[in-house]
This record gives sequence, C-alpha cells and structure tokens, in this order.
Amino acid sequence: MVTEGLHTQPIKDIVAKVTLMGFNCIRLTYATFMWTRPDYGNKTVAQSLDSMNLTQAREGIARNNPQLLNLSLQDAYEAVVDAIGANGLMLVLDNHVSKPMWCCASEDGNGFFGDMFFDPKEWIEGLTQVASRFKGKPQVVAMSMRNELRGPRQNLPDWYTNMTEGAKAIHSTNPDVLVLVSGLNFDLDLSFLNTTPFGLTLDNKVVYEAHWYSFDFTQQWQTQPLNRVCGQCADEFQREAAFLITGDNAAPLILSEFGVDVRGVNQDDNRYFNCLLPTVADKDLDWALWTLQGSYYYREGKAGPEEVYSVLDYNWDKPRDPKYLERLTILQQTIQDPNSIALSYYVLVHPESGFCVNVEGQDNVHGSSCRERSKWSHSGDGSPIQLVGSELCLKAVGDGVPVALSTDCKSPWATWKLVSDSMLHIAAMDEQGNSLCLESTSSNYSSILTRSCACLNNETNCDPQSQWFRLVPSNLS
Repeated sequence: MVTEGLHTQPIKDIVAKVTLMGFNCIRLTYATFMWTRPDYGNKTVAQSLDSMNLTQAREGIARNNPQLLNLSLQDAYEAVVDAIGANGLMLVLDNHVSKPMWCCASEDGNGFFGDMFFDPKEWIEGLTQVASRFKGKPQVVAMSMRNELRGPRQNLPDWYTNMTEGAKAIHSTNPDVLVLVSGLNFDLDLSFLNTTPFGLTLDNKVVYEAHWYSFDFTQQWQTQPLNRVCGQCADEFQREAAFLITGDNAAPLILSEFGVDVRGVNQDDNRYFNCLLPTVADKDLDWALWTLQGSYYYREGKAGPEEVYSVLDYNWDKPRDPKYLERLTILQQTIQDPNSIALSYYVLVHPESGFCVNVEGQDNVHGSSCRERSKWSHSGDGSPIQLVGSELCLKAVGDGVPVALSTDCKSPWATWKLVSDSMLHIAAMDEQGNSLCLESTSSNYSSILTRSCACLNNETNCDPQSQWFRLVPSNLS
C-alpha cells in the first residue's frame, strides 16, 4: 500500500524523471481496504513496512523521503498525490484491488463482485472515500472504478448494477473527475456495450478503459504468420473495445494498460508492440503504460524484486532503455484535435524504430524522430503519397534503393496500396511490375528503402516487421 520507489529517490526527483521522459500523467493504484478498514489505512508507512520485515525499504524511505515515514498510509498516499501535482502532472486514481496483494489471478478473491475480498458495498464505500478525499485537487483528473474484473463469478447483470452504482457514487461525491469504466475478462471485453449501452454519461465524465498485452487475444506471435496474427489481434481489439470511439454514439476510450519486457528478450512482446503501436497511434488513444517502477518493496513472497516491464531501471536512476522511450514518442504527441478545422493529412510511421518518414531539404527522405513530422496526403489504395504543400510524391526507384521524391505522381511506381493482412505493408510497383514495399532496417533506421515485399503469403518463418509502416491520420495545423 506504500507507493513504490520512495526508498530509492526523493519523490520530487522521481516525478521530475517522469516529466523528462515525456509523460504527463500517472496512474496511481490503491487498495480498497486502505480506505475502508482502519487496521489497514491507519498504519503508518513505517509500521506497514515493519510488519513485512522490509528493513531496507524502511531505511531507504528514511533517507530519501523521511517526511512520509510516520504518516498513515492514507496521509502518505495523499502526500504523494500532492507531490505529483506540484510538479505539473495529472493523476488517475486506480482502484486496483480490494485486499492488498499482487494482481491479478482469476481466483485471487479480488476479481469480481461477491468474491472473498470484493464486497460491492465496501467497494462503493472505498470509491466514495477516495472521491471525497481528493475533491478539489485539480491534478486528480480521473478515478478508475476497478482494475481487471475477472474470474468465474463474472456476469453482465452484476456488472451493470454495480458499475452503475459505483459511477454514480464517484460522480455525486466529486463531479469534477472523469469516471473510468472497465469491462470484463481482465479489461479486454467491452463488446457487450455494442448491444446494451452503459446508460450513464455523468455530464460527459464517463470514459471506458481497456488493456492489451502480448498474451491477450493470442499467444501465437512466434508460431503463426505475423501479418495474419497482427491483423487478427488489431481486429479483435476493435471488436472488443475500440468500436466505442466510432459511430453515432462514440465515447472516449483509454488504453489504461499495455507494456512489454523492456529488456527486449521476449519475442512475443517485441512483435506485439510493433503491432500495437500503429494501432493505438491510428486511433490517437490516450493510454497508460505498465509500468514506471523498476523494482518493488515486495512482490509474491520476495523482497526487492525487479520489474522488467519498467521504463526506469532497478534503482529508479535512469531509463532502462532510451530507445524504448523514443519509440513511444508518436504516442506521446497529440495527433488529432477534435476541435481543429485544419485539413487532415497523414504522418508516416515506422513502428519498429518509432521513427516517422520525414523530408529534409528538397529531396532527403529519411526516418527520424516523430517530434518533427512531415505531412503526407493519400486518398487510398492506388493513389500517390504526396508531400503536403508540394507537387512531390514518394516514388519506388528499385529493389534495395532509397525511396525518392518525384513530380511523377501518376506512374505505378508512385502509387501505393496496402498489400498484407496486417494492413502495414505499403507497396508500389517497379517498372517490371513487381511489388516493392517501404522498408527501414535496424542497420540504419534513418534510411527509407523499397524492397521486394516480404511475407505477403503468410509464410510462418518470415519476419515482415522492417516493412511495417502506418499512415496515421492527423489534423493539427
């Protein structure tokens, strides 16, 4: 129940690192029992750590954040919220579990209404307590009602009844915060809202949330054709959750958890992330990354374990992998503005590098940071990819040759279409009628080439990721 990392750095230094890495919000978890049961919430930070023999963590907090050590767990949580807000960051307060423990297992007693530790009345009491405690703190922009509902008790009648009551309780207590509504099956499934809407808008404060990891939807990232797997997973995410942001009754959606083993050793994670990134960028979803913390005080019976999904290293000193942060750049940028009257255009993104296809000078097409983005127009399959404000188009010159800019925008080698099940291969024809796809490889991500398209027949042992690109719509002026 003690916010992680306080033993490693002064909290102001941790928050400063979050800002420097380009993030603007923290999803701060809490347990219901901390707010509903005095024997939990009234313990001091020191007492909580001592009860688990976490001597090193206690000593670290005494060195780095001594002002927190003798505060109650509730007061320490609020102090963390205030420190985060003082540094200009927003917060989503996330009801992660009822009983404090590692999350999540299907039958851990924390999964669904009526489970051993998940009494609906106590849960609503906890939501109300938190909504009241943080009312008037503008940095608290949202409350997530519950993380990853799951387990054998799941059913729709109880979901609608309890989530409706929880949302009303938050909104009636603190009408300023957004209310995040999670679905079923570990936050994967909101599809039932397609036929039976939630029925509450709470003055436009309702936001839906979903999760997506490599082990969701499929576990076949290495055993099945990658173009097919990516296409199927993106379609599944659309059916289960992302459908909410389209249509006559569109509603906001946040991808409130995704993440990978940042060490780069998990091939399922690596492939999944190259599929997820363009999908999320294309929809311009808000999101929360799992996770910041490089280590824990305690997890599943072990003191001081490492978290390999973290953006920070074990000691919370520096980014675990700066290249990973670079790849997140396109997602950290505003891509679409619903209030903009500017004409829409596209940003051309290469997921494997996180770079955008940009133009420098008159004719230098290259991959570089998405902090600066060239604007492209494209009207669909069989049309040119044209540099906005010019008469220049991307042109395939030959196999293994850098792509060029040309005023010849009507020839087959300057007209482009999507050619794979992943919808991430962008191809033109060469003068011999062969399909050539955009490509950028790890040997030189700044170079944008065209090569013979790979893996279009869904060969199992074929890796197309260097040829994955996405035209991401944008309307920023």
